[in-house]
Amino acid sequence: MAINTEIGQRPRLCLRHGIVAFALAVVLIVAACSRSKNDPGGNTGVETNSDPNVFTLQHPEQFPTVEVQVRKVTDELHVNGVIAPDINRSVPVVSLGGGRVVEIKAKLGDYVKKGQTLLLINSPDLSQAFSDYQKFRADGQLAAKQLARAQLLYDKGAIAQADLETAQDADAKAKVDEQTAAQHIRVLGGNLSNPTPLLPLVAPISGTIVDQQITGGTGVKSLDNSPNLFTIADLSTVWVLCDVYEDMLSHVQVGDTAQIRLNAYPDREFPGKVVNISAILDPTTRTAKVRIELPNSQGIMRPGMFVTATFKARQMIERIVIPATAVVHLHDKDWVFVPAGNNQFRRLALQLGPQETDGSVQVLSGLKSQDKVVTNALQFSSATEEQ
Repeated sequence: MAINTEIGQRPRLCLRHGIVAFALAVVLIVAACSRSKNDPGGNTGVETNSDPNVFTLQHPEQFPTVEVQVRKVTDELHVNGVIAPDINRSVPVVSLGGGRVVEIKAKLGDYVKKGQTLLLINSPDLSQAFSDYQKFRADGQLAAKQLARAQLLYDKGAIAQADLETAQDADAKAKVDEQTAAQHIRVLGGNLSNPTPLLPLVAPISGTIVDQQITGGTGVKSLDNSPNLFTIADLSTVWVLCDVYEDMLSHVQVGDTAQIRLNAYPDREFPGKVVNISAILDPTTRTAKVRIELPNSQGIMRPGMFVTATFKARQMIERIVIPATAVVHLHDKDWVFVPAGNNQFRRLALQLGPQETDGSVQVLSGLKSQDKVVTNALQFSSATEEQ
């Protein structure tokens, strides 16, 4: 009977242990759900809301805030521009004699000196000019001999004074014709001491060839070179051409200094001077062309380069300033996080201005005085994205 009693108690013991295990499992599941509800973000405790720009924190002390500052700053205007040659220092190169190009000695982009030969033209015009010069020179020599003979005969009374004057007139006209023919050769570019049909086209100034519209074997028309054969520009001073919108024109005045930053040299700034503001707006873009004169003694600024020009206003203005670390760039916008009460933070989009020397950044719109922002926006944003 004792053995039967022990065997009958075993089912009751197993049932009791199963009930205890089930109750323990329920308690653990409830505790886990409670922790997940109260702290879904682990240490940060971030809860998302129905508004995607509002976040609730269980531990907001992990993200310190700072009140925005209001400072008097210099207003700045940033515009894009392009380097262009100074047209006052650009000279088109044309040939006054027609013909066919037989040799090109300089090409686009070359630096040339004044008087350097750019190309050679086999010119019938120059050949004709040399022919006329030689004829007039021969006529002049003959007229000089006839004048000497007439003078001798007149001195001996063999001819009348009218005959002497006729010889003098013929000699004077022959000299004029000879001088005119010689000047024609010089104008065409020929050399009296080297009578050749090859016409050299030389550089009128020292500078860089910024345009070339001629190739070997091309025919050149006299006094009808359209477009120009070459264009040479002195690039020791260049222009920066910018388009400024009409509502920003008050920030720019003739004589102002503009800081130029080249895309090719982003770590360097070059001071330029505003020399002209167009009096006519582009009807399509509603912009005015602003011209800046920029020294280029080092020759690193090349026509066609893109630049950023910064104009600084002459008067100080009040503007909100926040730490640069309080801004995070997401989805092509700049954002900050501001306290909204009850452990909530709201994400706001900003329009930023220039950065200050102390690492802070100006705010053009999006915040007002006495607002507070999270000092480390990147850390806050990372914490929210993990949820």
